[in-house]
This record gives sequence, C-alpha cells and structure tokens, in this order.
Amino acid sequence: MDLVLRPGTADDAAECGRICFEAFADIAREHAFPPDIPSPEVGIALIEAGLTHPRFYSVIAELDGRIVGSNFLDERSPVVGVGPVTIDPAVQNRGVGRRLMRDVMDRAAERRVPGIRLLQSGYHNRSFSLYASLGFVFRETVACMQGPAMMRVVPGHTVREATDADLDTCNDLCRRVHGIDRGGEVVDALKQGTARVVEHEGRVTGYATDLAFFAHAVARTTTDLQALVASAPAYGGPGILVPARNSLLLQWGLANGLKVVQLLSLMSIGLYNEPAGAYLPSILY
Repeated sequence: MDLVLRPGTADDAAECGRICFEAFADIAREHAFPPDIPSPEVGIALIEAGLTHPRFYSVIAELDGRIVGSNFLDERSPVVGVGPVTIDPAVQNRGVGRRLMRDVMDRAAERRVPGIRLLQSGYHNRSFSLYASLGFVFRETVACMQGPAMMRVVPGHTVREATDADLDTCNDLCRRVHGIDRGGEVVDALKQGTARVVEHEGRVTGYATDLAFFAHAVARTTTDLQALVASAPAYGGPGILVPARNSLLLQWGLANGLKVVQLLSLMSIGLYNEPAGAYLPSILY
C-alpha cells in the first residue's frame, strides 16, 4: 500500500470523525454491542478535541491521498494514553492500524515516557491480538457500567466541586494509588468545571475528573469512590469504567441500578504499578 502518515490538523476533524463513528459502529454491530460513538457528530467533536488540544499528539493515515484512519496519544500526564485509533472499515485488516500504533509508540519512545496504556474492547479479538503482538501486556478486565444516576449521599462523605487549590492534593492521591500523577487531566477538568472531590474526616480522600467514559477517578478507599459515583448527576458517554476485580464496587453498582454494557482489557507497556487504592480508569487509560 502507498500509505502516508502525517500529523493531524483541525481541518481533518470532519473526515476523521466520520471514520471514527463508522469504525466503532461497524465493529460493535458485528458483535451485537452498542457503539461507543453514537453519531457522526459525536465522532467529529471527539476527534476535533484531540486535533486541537496542545497536549495530544495526532497522526493521520492517507492512502492514495485519501484519509483512511487516525490515532492519538494523550500526553497530558507522565504515562501516556493511546486512542482513539480508528480505521476506515473499507481498508481494515490491511496493516493500517499497526502502522498507526507503531507511530504513536515511536513518539512515546522519542519522548522517553515511562509507560503507555490503552483500553481495548473485550469483544474485538483482532485489536487485542494487535496490541499483544506489539508488546502490550494485559493488566486487568474493566467493566463499562451505565444506568440511572443514584443521586444519593454516602454517610460521612461530602462531595463538592474541586477548585484549583485541590490540584496538589489530587496529584498526591494519584501518586499514592498509581505511582504517577495525572495532573494535566485534572487541570483540564478544573477548567471545564467537571472535577469533583470527596472529603472524609476533614480531608480530601478522592477525586474524579468527571464520572464518564473519558474521565478517571482515584480514591483512598472504595467507599470514597462510591461517594463520588453516587453523587454524580449522570454518567457521561457509554458509562463509567469499573475494574472488575473490585468486586465490592462492581456489586454495589449492580445493586444500585447500573448494568454492565461491555468488558474491556486494560493493557500497558513500560511502567505499571499495581493500584494501591480504588480507581476508575478513563477509556484512554
């Protein structure tokens, strides 16, 4: 194939967004799952956000002058997150995805980042095989959960909007749980007004950049995390991502009206610390 890779620009949003929607819809339909991207408009908005954010690296694949795919690297934090990687259904299984993945992996190597992470839809065996063949290691199964907002309070825990003054505490919490912080994402959430913290016995014990597919949360205990989930007015996108091995959180969510939409695999290369607390990953990691 005469495949050309180049940096993305804002002008690529419409075509790459269309491909993003069609690629996710096609594979989800093939396996009888709801698509992660519900419409072309959502796909375009998602891709445009990645193309215009100064701390997202983007790469576009062109075949004979036509855009056929894209990939992104979230560089807001010390460990980087991959995705979304999307390929036009008309040219899938021809090596485009591997080239796009190699490109972002080369980018990460050039920047000497300590680790790379991604989440992969459990029903998509081909992408799992691709990532494993590229050196990604399976870490754990994550359940995407969606349902009606609980709108309740966990006794002894107060949830409030986060402020700029909470940034250092949030970063310290993340380092305590994961060994690294995700401060760039927290800064974005503070600007967007979606960040929340939970307080217990007079101190901040957890935070969430939002309760959504593209957001993450970190807490000292599962109870702290439950307080954040319980207080959310809605769960954005396909839902929140709950590590399946946290049986207490998973069963609590099921008992409170949430349902498992799909299972995903958390995979990584490089630095990975077993979490020392409760957390929700984002779809990027």
